[in-house]
Amino acid sequence: MLEPDPNYFSSFVCSGEIFELKAELNSDKKEKKKEAVKKVIASMTVGKDVSALFPDVVNCMQTDNLELKKLVYLYLMNYAKSQPDMAIMAVNTFVKDCEDPNPLIRALAVRTMGCIRVDKITEYLCEPLRKCLKDEDPYVRKTAAVCVAKLHDINAQLVEDQGFLDTLKDLISDSNPMVVANAVAALSEIAESHPNSNLMDLNPQTINKLLTALNECTEWGQIFILDCLANYTPRDDRESQSICERVTPRLSHANSAVVLSAVKVLMKFMEMLPKDLDYYGTLLKKLAPPLVTLLSAEPELQYVALRNINLIVQRRPEILKHEMKVFFVKYNDPIYVKLEKLDIMIRLASQANIAQVLAELKEYATEVDVDFVRKAVRAIGRCAIKVEQSAERCVSTLLDLIQTKVNYVVQEAIVVIKDIFRKYPNKYESVIATLCENLDSLDEPEARAAMIWIVGEYAERIDNADELLESFLEGFHDESTQVQLQLLTAIVKLFLKKPTETQELVQQVLSLATQDSDNPDLRDRGYIYWRLLSTDPVAAKEVVLAEKPLISEETDLIEPTLLEELICHIGTLASVYHKPPSAFVEGSRGVQHKRLPGSTGFPDTGSAAGGSDAPPAVIPSQGDLLGDLLNLDLTPPATTGPPPPPTSGMQLGAMDLLGGGLDSLVCFLHTSMGAGFGAAPAASPASFSAPVSGGLDDLFDLGGGVGMPMGAYNPPKTVWLPAMKGKGLEISGTFARRAGIIQMEMTLINKAMSVMTDFAIQFNRNSFGIAPAGPLQVLTPLSPNQTIEVALPLNTVGPVMKMDPLNNLQVAVKNNIDVFYFSCQYPISVLFVEDGKMERQVFLATWKDIPNDNESQFQIKDCHLNSDAASSKLQGSNIFTIAKRTVDGQDMLYQSMKLTNSIWVLAELRVQAGNPTYTFLSRPTCSIW
Repeated sequence: MLEPDPNYFSSFVCSGEIFELKAELNSDKKEKKKEAVKKVIASMTVGKDVSALFPDVVNCMQTDNLELKKLVYLYLMNYAKSQPDMAIMAVNTFVKDCEDPNPLIRALAVRTMGCIRVDKITEYLCEPLRKCLKDEDPYVRKTAAVCVAKLHDINAQLVEDQGFLDTLKDLISDSNPMVVANAVAALSEIAESHPNSNLMDLNPQTINKLLTALNECTEWGQIFILDCLANYTPRDDRESQSICERVTPRLSHANSAVVLSAVKVLMKFMEMLPKDLDYYGTLLKKLAPPLVTLLSAEPELQYVALRNINLIVQRRPEILKHEMKVFFVKYNDPIYVKLEKLDIMIRLASQANIAQVLAELKEYATEVDVDFVRKAVRAIGRCAIKVEQSAERCVSTLLDLIQTKVNYVVQEAIVVIKDIFRKYPNKYESVIATLCENLDSLDEPEARAAMIWIVGEYAERIDNADELLESFLEGFHDESTQVQLQLLTAIVKLFLKKPTETQELVQQVLSLATQDSDNPDLRDRGYIYWRLLSTDPVAAKEVVLAEKPLISEETDLIEPTLLEELICHIGTLASVYHKPPSAFVEGSRGVQHKRLPGSTGFPDTGSAAGGSDAPPAVIPSQGDLLGDLLNLDLTPPATTGPPPPPTSGMQLGAMDLLGGGLDSLVCFLHTSMGAGFGAAPAASPASFSAPVSGGLDDLFDLGGGVGMPMGAYNPPKTVWLPAMKGKGLEISGTFARRAGIIQMEMTLINKAMSVMTDFAIQFNRNSFGIAPAGPLQVLTPLSPNQTIEVALPLNTVGPVMKMDPLNNLQVAVKNNIDVFYFSCQYPISVLFVEDGKMERQVFLATWKDIPNDNESQFQIKDCHLNSDAASSKLQGSNIFTIAKRTVDGQDMLYQSMKLTNSIWVLAELRVQAGNPTYTFLSRPTCSIW
């Protein structure tokens, strides 16, 4: 290690000294030469231009003195880019030094080679680098591994052509853990800049080598390996548990970066562990102590830890649910630490700990730091909204704070009480009188707007509501837009509740809003109210005084998809900013969007095992989709009028699939497929070991009773995204299967005042891998009040994850205004394929092989169709009757269906002539999920 001498940095190089240094650099005396190089480096460090000495310094490379060689290499790295032609002079020395018997010199040479970013000399450095990558000394190999990444950044094609990437992959199997760590670091860096290169081809064997090296390498090497492990998706929960067990010891590491990287790996792999597993609970307990320990570091590290903990408790609050006290604020905490701790306290608040949380918050509200006091008062309101049992205590605490008459405390309290009123209407209105007493002290727009809202909302309970609102109206034009809008709405509410007393007041505010204001939002709202009141007062009352939706418990939670991505970036800047890397990395070069794996589905299993492209089979359980058939509406088809709308209790169960008395049979298949799923046999059996007799034997002698198909059922459209949640965009839709293609048919209505463009759609992983087959085609801008019909073709090759309910589909729709999320449910019948008619012999063999214990039976009442009509209608939805037989006047239909992921459903339908009750039987052919 070079010891710096401050005397070198106190001198300044002038033109005369350059010649003196040149002479010293060419001196025969080694000490004099070394002193001269030190002076050159010192001048370079303080910003002096000593590039004129380049050839003289390069000549000093020919030395055995390691200290001098380091200084020369340092000079080279700095000036090689500005003197590329001169830098070629050093190539021979690099080649020679890479074969030096001293491994430190070999490593120094290869490190410097990687730092000289000159295209002209990179090709000359390939051979020395190749030798160093296979050097006998691990120090040289680990240095050469990093050099490959630097060279790749200069000339990626050259690195690939020279085969350095393959050599780098081989180094992952190196016996030295530091070589492994540097190879992983180099490959990860290259993979980030080239996301489609698939360099980090991780498999169980590679993962085992990385985990072995993890225990022996340095702390930074451990971080590289842990970050690499976080990009791996295990094959099953057993492998996931094994990796977690080997990573868990890193939680006790002294370096906080290692701890956070280990937490990131464990948070990801926990998604794949069954929650009923004993190890899952053990892992939750092990994660808490290291996170708590991070809070004993210096404030800057505390803040980073708290930002990461904020994400963790949003995803898994159970990890720290018993550690509330460590987040209590200390008197000497910086304000940024205090605010972050306060946020986490609210996230962990529950009925069990709310008493001590409120006691702390009340104490914080008496602090001297104004920003912190405001946040503490708001936190009390958030507690009331989150924990309903604590609401009364929270309101009482807020009233105590109002009695302090501290201006900013009173104003914050009024703002949060407004939110409490919205969460618990008609429950705590007795405090309104106290709030009105403090009306004159309000000078902040948000507090004034909140008070105006309260007066307007509860005008019928406040005797002098008109006087209170009129006092605000006197300085209408001096108020902020927020207060003006709230005052306009409040006075209109007051007029609708007390029309005879406030007619003059409402005319005054409407005139101020429409004629004397230049704010377009205020003017538009004023005109809307004016026209409503003048044309249809009854409609105005229904609109303005409509029942309002309750506010949500947590309004500041990070959106789930973003939270998953941020969990995958724990320990990085993204987890501190709470923004994805693409939001702050310039150009988003190499940034990949990461997602947590599903808790039960393993999307990479197929490719890892055998490279099959087929989506994994999804086998629903009986409990997932089994509906209560006794409650289904099985009335015969109506002669006139449209079919009834779907009920809210069981959307799929009420759909009119067949348009007749058998409607609910396929509705039953929508909601009760669980007992009949099984994989189809690979081939028909050549012979049977026993003669066929009785039971299903007769089906080979019967015609089958298959009628002509009458067309597939398409459910009516329902509203998926209300305009209120879609910022004016309303989406209603349904699913249909047309010509073998699943379609998502949507109606888009723009109920906003602005044009909507740039539509796009994305699905979350789902049970059957349903995904858009193309972009959402909205070719023209959607103008206000315009309606368009869109048909989106779908396929079933997307990623698979079991949903609850099984046919649930989570959708994100984006436009120029925002991204909107909603869930809908698709009928299982759209997944029935056209080649779902099983061969009779295969059907018989499969049915006979299923144990009787697996059979489930259901009663379907009030069906008035005969068996032929039922069979014909069911075939329209690709539910095929294989055979029909009659026993004691009862028709028995044997049916098969095949889903898009090649899973078969076998069923038996029993129809008794003159009896409106059908019996439906199904048998699972394999283990239930």
